[in-house]
Amino acid sequence: MHREGRSVSRLSEPNRRQDRCAIAIMAKAPRAGVVKTRLSPFLTPDEARDLGCCFLRDMTENLALAAHEAAIDPHIAFAPAGSEAAFATIVAPGTGSVLADGSRPAPPGIEGFGRCLFQAAHALHDAGYGAVGLLNSDSPTLPTSFLVRASHLVAGRPDRVVLGPSIDGGYYLIVMAAPHAELFRAIDWSTDRVAAQTRTRAEQAGLELVDLDIWYDVDDPMSLRRLITELDGHGGQPTGHVPYAAPSTAAWVRDNRIANRFAPSERV
Repeated sequence: MHREGRSVSRLSEPNRRQDRCAIAIMAKAPRAGVVKTRLSPFLTPDEARDLGCCFLRDMTENLALAAHEAAIDPHIAFAPAGSEAAFATIVAPGTGSVLADGSRPAPPGIEGFGRCLFQAAHALHDAGYGAVGLLNSDSPTLPTSFLVRASHLVAGRPDRVVLGPSIDGGYYLIVMAAPHAELFRAIDWSTDRVAAQTRTRAEQAGLELVDLDIWYDVDDPMSLRRLITELDGHGGQPTGHVPYAAPSTAAWVRDNRIANRFAPSERV
């Protein structure tokens, strides 16, 4: 078990981390009725859990692929405490881990999910990383190039924050050289104001903020339909970037005939 959010990386030694970026996927333990709850009742609790596991497998594989092109070390930032073993057979080999259950003391004004984000960022920074990224667990087709570009943009720039905005007004990725508390303070988490408020906090702190291209989260039936369309090769992205193939997710969706559950007018 890791206490107080201490990080373990299998991809780099501690004395080499200053030149690397740790990117951690914010992940709940894969338990039915706990993960991907907004997909119910379209999916059963067991199906939602299984789909969440596929997302984690694909996203950690995607991070591992990005690590071939940039100085990135993949991690999961997990909760609750003591659940680390539940991820062992799900994530890609070589994925490190860090506790992010919100238990670490945080400055005033950092509440809710912000405490989990701050804890993960602080722990990875304490482990010696020169940059830290926090990634959602809901974007299995996120282009690998986005991860690579984020790592390059923040390298050697302690005053820069890289934000990956989501269609719903949140963000799928944030990368920074240090765990700036201001970025997590007084944020209305789980609303369409998250990205805008984060930009405001960065400006107030005197930080340069660079946006990546917009992407989407899969957290309800309609965004799941969008994902299925994309996996079938019919959903071109407005950014023109090539989505990650997400093979585990694609196989699960196909084998369980999820597309057939949509009304005929909504099917791919």
